[in-house]
Amino acid sequence: MSWLAGRGKDRERLAALAGEASADAAVAMESAAPVATIELESGDDEERQPPPPPAPPDLTAAAFFDVDNTMMIGASIFHFARGLAARKYFTTSDLAGFAWQQVKFRVGGRESKQGVQSSREQALSFVAGRTVEEMVAIGEEIYDELMADKIWAGTRALAQLHLDAGQRVWLVTATPVELAAIIARRLGLTGALGTVAENVDGVYTGRLVGDLLHGRAKAHAVRALAAREGLNLKRCTAYSDSQNDVPMLSVVGTAVAVNPDAGLRETARERGWEIRDFRTGRKAAKIGVPSVLGAGALAGAVAAGLAYRRRAA
Repeated sequence: MSWLAGRGKDRERLAALAGEASADAAVAMESAAPVATIELESGDDEERQPPPPPAPPDLTAAAFFDVDNTMMIGASIFHFARGLAARKYFTTSDLAGFAWQQVKFRVGGRESKQGVQSSREQALSFVAGRTVEEMVAIGEEIYDELMADKIWAGTRALAQLHLDAGQRVWLVTATPVELAAIIARRLGLTGALGTVAENVDGVYTGRLVGDLLHGRAKAHAVRALAAREGLNLKRCTAYSDSQNDVPMLSVVGTAVAVNPDAGLRETARERGWEIRDFRTGRKAAKIGVPSVLGAGALAGAVAAGLAYRRRAA
């Protein structure tokens, strides 16, 4: 029992470290983000109407959105892997193996702890020695090629409702934080919490900071960001499709199951959480101001996707 308890404490420590690192990265990226400006073409000043004034900022409430199958159709890291395979970063057979890992995850509903640990030990062999700048540039290209048309319109509309109410909106995902930040920026969101890979002078070392941002690590990240940003978690909202995200959904005042898997659907019904399902389109056209505003991933897949080493073209 003592050995098992020790393993549990070690996993919790790594999850907490991952959460703290992700929150630090999210705050740093938000601070560094350029301020959006509206440029008028010559001669258009009198013809264009000024945009409506933004809502007063609601500084203590925010929304947190999972990415895979919540904000985006499919797994963001798989789309990223497809783009990397097209650029000969690894072979199509590697990509097929990655896809099989996702199939096993979706059929089984939970990833194997042994599988996650094994993949984690190999994960950063792929990025070690590569620059953050290189990965970000490739991520921008792949978002345009393979991700932009995968966004759930219904979920994006929910995020916009929070923004329109003056609330900040963050993505929370096991996807590498640099890729998560690209997705958030392209969607006009505040920022992202994601898995942090250590880098020195802009070059990846091949080590994670803590662990993958998954399961309990997401909850740690949300709490850590709330502490840094002065958020009242009781006034915050979280959205996810996965039973694995129950820890994150449980730390906020309002939880919403979006396109839920069987486990999360059952949990949502038991706890009285709102359920939104955009997969059939039945509710996608009927989005109104949800009660959440009035009130206030696959970790294994990520690890498996990053585990494939670059091979010679």
